[in-house]
Amino acid sequence: MENRFLSIVSNHKTKSIVEKTAAIIFRGCAIMSIVAVVSITGYMLISGTPALFKEGFIDILFKTTWAPTASDPQYGILLIILTSIVGVILAILIGVPIGLLTAIHLAEMANKHVRKILKSAIELLAGIPSVVYGLLGILIVNPMMYKLELLIYKGDTSHQFTGGANLLSAIIVLAIMILPTLINISETALKSVPDDLRKSSLALGASQIQTIFKVVLPAAKNGIMSAIVLGVGRAIGEAMAILLVAGNAVTFPFPFHSVRFLTTAIVSEMGYASGVHREVLFTIGLVLFVFIMIINLVLTFILKKGDCHD
Repeated sequence: MENRFLSIVSNHKTKSIVEKTAAIIFRGCAIMSIVAVVSITGYMLISGTPALFKEGFIDILFKTTWAPTASDPQYGILLIILTSIVGVILAILIGVPIGLLTAIHLAEMANKHVRKILKSAIELLAGIPSVVYGLLGILIVNPMMYKLELLIYKGDTSHQFTGGANLLSAIIVLAIMILPTLINISETALKSVPDDLRKSSLALGASQIQTIFKVVLPAAKNGIMSAIVLGVGRAIGEAMAILLVAGNAVTFPFPFHSVRFLTTAIVSEMGYASGVHREVLFTIGLVLFVFIMIINLVLTFILKKGDCHD
């Protein structure tokens, strides 16, 4: 009995040590996450604000002329900001319905064999490097957009043809690139909805489609919103693919204009920028960071408001 008691005590002490060690490791990881967020925020503020004080908040954020290498340099990024906003919003408007409906099909309607094929294709999309998306955009999307541009502006001598490297091409490529994120996270959210809700809805006489849109989707809204947030983050932060297909010119974001996004402005000029020019590029990075923060805060507010109404 005494040996058994000592063994139980020893096992209890071992479990206690393991649990305490695991708790310390988990707490350390949580602290590292907080430190990383605070460090990134601090770095962006320290690096991005000097140009605002030197050139002026209004001159940088609300003027439209971008000429950093001119004899009289101007650093207006309003058109670049508008391009990013318009491009991301339109990419999300295209990508979210496609991604959500695909996730619904995978989670609720597809049979085993179809699901396997679709999942493989989606995982392949997720694994393709962004530069490859850009190359495919040059080979496939840009020629299509150029044909459409010729069809619409044929005989219009005032229009500057872009060869298909324009805002529409960038939107299409972005919409395709965010699909894997939207589909995978939305599917996981839909699958996490308890089957009891589906069975109850069907037992009350609702059809499968009614059950999906009236019961399952509302129950999975938090996960779907998270998918949209991550999709927006992917779209805003994309650089290489957009650099290849958008034309990289600072102009107003009309569909058939060559345009420059915030990310491509940084990528295309950071290699040779110096002085105030370089500081303004860090300011563009700060603007990107603020965009992501605002989107997260707005969607969090919407989710909390929806939960309160529920």
